[in-house]
Parts: sequence; structure tokens; C-alpha cells
Amino acid sequence: MTPEFWWGTLRALIIIAFVLVGVPPVIWWERRLLSWMQDRVGPNRVGPWGLLQPIADGVKLFFKEEVMPAAVDKFVYWLAPAIALFPAFVIGATLVWGPNPMLTPVADVDIGILWVLAISSLGVYGIVLGGWASNNKYSLLGGLRSTAQLVSYELAMGVALYSVLLVTGSLKMTEVVARQQAPLYDVLPWAQNWFILTPYGFGAGVIFLICMIAETNRAPFDLPEAESELIAGFHTEYSSMKFAVFFMGEYAVMAMFGAIFTDLFLGGWSPLPLNWDYLSAQASAAHLGWLSSALSFIGGAWMAPVWFIGKVFFLLTVYIWIRATLPRLRYDQLMNVGWKFLLPFAALNFVLTAVWMLFGWLAFGIAAAVVAAGYLMVVGFVLRPRAFKDAAKVHLVDVQANTAQTIEVQR
Repeated sequence: MTPEFWWGTLRALIIIAFVLVGVPPVIWWERRLLSWMQDRVGPNRVGPWGLLQPIADGVKLFFKEEVMPAAVDKFVYWLAPAIALFPAFVIGATLVWGPNPMLTPVADVDIGILWVLAISSLGVYGIVLGGWASNNKYSLLGGLRSTAQLVSYELAMGVALYSVLLVTGSLKMTEVVARQQAPLYDVLPWAQNWFILTPYGFGAGVIFLICMIAETNRAPFDLPEAESELIAGFHTEYSSMKFAVFFMGEYAVMAMFGAIFTDLFLGGWSPLPLNWDYLSAQASAAHLGWLSSALSFIGGAWMAPVWFIGKVFFLLTVYIWIRATLPRLRYDQLMNVGWKFLLPFAALNFVLTAVWMLFGWLAFGIAAAVVAAGYLMVVGFVLRPRAFKDAAKVHLVDVQANTAQTIEVQR
């Protein structure tokens, strides 16, 4: 066995351990944070602060009796949960969580971002096949909803990433992270050029954030589950560990998308958008050796995994925060957001990025102003009058006074 084989095996084991070990803490944090936001008591019985509650739930599900309907397609029924968990492990192969190329990424492929988009789209197969194999109409509806949702948001996600790829000039995840370590706007040597700090990157980041929430079927885009009308949706007929694997895949993919967002928009493993080598050199030139050593340690390889996991944890907290804040969308609202807003804005952001690269900031500002003015005109003079025309008439009847009143309510 060559050293490359052993290093590759170690890199793969690190990602597998990160996925498997990271899911229980995320579940615990979601339950605790939601309980705090909703003014109720979260898990507090098993272990200090309820830390062992996810482990107790896993043990309970492992020994729980499994109920399988008689008319299911058994092979597909068993395969679906595994397919739902599969993307989390494979997406992690291209993640860059530190500067040491011997430890990360598992495979620095030339099509890194395309690999992420392709593998992430496979997760819907687990949901669709699980819903279909259950031989349950409600489960099938949940799977079909997931398919339509994926198509709606995968396009906007891909177009949003084109802006980043256009500036980077490469599909490799390592090149994207390295580009963000350059001076901010190629002018400020003490700051890093995180894409989230640039106008085009900020727009792409917001669109990507919304799309990755929809991609992971999280609130307010959790239509495939929709327990209020689908009796838990695609996994209605699942129990025991297969039921747990579906949710394990959901939380694992959430963590993976948080890591992808970190690499694409938040500078990878750097804790703050600061050029640590430059600041360390400046401190050393000023004869501040202790400060130079501290800056080198903060931005060095030893602390890189800590900062990277901290950013992923912050994004997972955003997931939970949004779940506690926003109600579930109606299905027509879900489609409207994806097709009428996210996709056009992602395309406009891509065009503005190309204008900036060709003609500079002045042309970018003029083009952005023209787009904003056009949007306001469409909203103010086209959509708003049409909304008033579509007003519905409601008849109010006071039975006791024997009177009636007709009012118009905007739809």
C-alpha cells in the first residue's frame, strides 16, 4: 500500500466520522434552541442538560419493533433510506476544511462544484422512492412534492453559483477558497476577499442560502413532510431505524450544505476576513513578537478545523432559527419563490457580475441601478394595478340588524 492510499483513507474516515458523530449534537442543539425560542422545556432528563437524549432516542429506535406494510416494494423500501443518507458522505469528499492538502479535501477534483450539485440532487431519489415503495397515496404525494421542489430550486442554486465561478475561473473547491484569501477587491492587503463581502457574492450567497434550505426540505420549505395534510408525508410507513436514517440523512445533508456555504462564501477555514500572514508580518516588523505569534496561531493550520466547524455550527443555528420563525409556505408560494423570484434574480446577478468583470465598478453600479429601477416600475405600475383588479368581493351580513354590506378584499 502506498502512502497516498493511507492518506486518502484517512481523509475519507475524517469525513465519515464528521457526518456520523456530528448528527446527535445537531439534533440536541435544535431541540434546546427551539425550546428556548418557544418558551418551553427542552430535553433535560437524560444526561446533564439532556445531552444524552439523542443517544437514548437512537437506542430506542434501534430496538423498536419494525412495522412494514404487506404491499410495499421491499427492495426499494429498504433502499430508500440509504439513498437519502448517501449524499452527505459523498458531498464531503470535496470540502476544504483546512490548508493542509494531505488532510483535506478527500479528492480535489476539477469539477468540484458540479460534483456537489450533481450529488446533492440525488438525495431526492431516497424521498421519491420511499414514498412510492410504501404503496401509500399520502407518501407518494410527499415524494412528488419533493421532486417538483428540487427542480424549482436546483436551477436557481446553480445559476447563483455561476457568479462565483465566473470570478474564480475554476470549478475546483480549493481554487474557490484560495481566491477568497486574496486581498479584498484586490486593493486592501489586510483583508480577505470573502465572496459574501462583495456585491455579486452577497446576492449569490442569499439566493444559495434560500435554495439550500429548500434543498434540505427544511422549514419553511418542508412540503415533502407537511404533516398537517400528508400525515408526515413520504416516511409515513417507515418505523424503527429506517425512520431514523431518513432524519439522520436530513441533518447530515444540512451540515454538508453549511460546509459548502462556508467554502463558497465565507472564506473556508479562516475565522475572520483578515489576512493573517500579512498582519503577522506587520506585527513582526513592529517588533511585537507575541502578537505576531498569536496571529499566526489564530490563522494557522492547527485552528483551521475549529473555525470551519464553528461556521458550520452558525449556519445550522440559522436553519433552526428560520424554522422557529417562519411558517410553512403554501405550495403555490413555494413554486412562485423558486421560479418567479430566485431564478430571475440569480440570472440578473450573473449578468451584473459579468458587467463588473468587463467594465468595472462604475458600469456595475449603473447596471444595478437600471435593474432596480426596472423592478420598481414593474412592481409599481404592472403588478400592483393587476392585484387591485383581482380583488375579491365579500358579502357581510348582519343577521340581527337585517343588513348587508359588500367589501373588496385583495387576494
